[in-house]
Amino acid sequence: MTNAHDDRQVPHGKVALVTGASRGIGAEIAGRLARDGFSVAVNYAGSPAAARSVVAGIEEAGGRAIAVRADVSDPVAVRHMFDAVESAFGGIDVLVNNAGVMDLAPVGEMTDDIIDRMVAINLKGTFNTLREAAGRLRQGGRIINTSSTVTRLLQPGYGAYAATKAGVEALTAVLSKELRGRGITVNAIAPGPTATDLFLRGKSPELVESIAMTSPLERLGRPADIAAAASVLAGPDGSWINGQTIRVNGGIA
Repeated sequence: MTNAHDDRQVPHGKVALVTGASRGIGAEIAGRLARDGFSVAVNYAGSPAAARSVVAGIEEAGGRAIAVRADVSDPVAVRHMFDAVESAFGGIDVLVNNAGVMDLAPVGEMTDDIIDRMVAINLKGTFNTLREAAGRLRQGGRIINTSSTVTRLLQPGYGAYAATKAGVEALTAVLSKELRGRGITVNAIAPGPTATDLFLRGKSPELVESIAMTSPLERLGRPADIAAAASVLAGPDGSWINGQTIRVNGGIA
């Protein structure tokens, strides 16, 4: 599948693996990369029907996709996920680390179970996929991690979550240097408040409007805004961007 409006096409046979891609921003990134010409592996942990729906949408539009189940916090499952994608498509060129969880509480009230879960998925999960990608991505590949603008905003209640995402930003910068000589770029995207079901759940319209107005652009981000940034980093125009955290947040921070 090619993108007819751009004469700098993604080379035929390029493959992208997107974790946490069964819904929200991950699903939007998977669809965007498929439209850009990538074959896409849609990773999920607990929503097979949602993942199959994302795959079906890509295939209906003329793209190639598979759904791959793996809990990114499990290094064995991550290794098997990479095996499955390589078996289906012959290799991996782009890794997008989107899987993550967010549970909020003041530091003094944070339970062990909550922080252990966020560290396991957000930080260790990202580490697990980066470790596999470091040895398995093809020459000239791209790694795109997901951080968050909360590493700048640092609001009360976000301490543990922000700490995991700050760790992701550190891993991004370090790995970009460790992969010297292979033409692989490593960057992170740090979204601001984005209109996903996860973000909107439990918030009143008034609260959502208040949050939206904190941006100079006076709106929430859309999943398509984040996917557009991922598209740039994964495509030809992202080849000279490396070791960076890009804040896709409408100027909120």
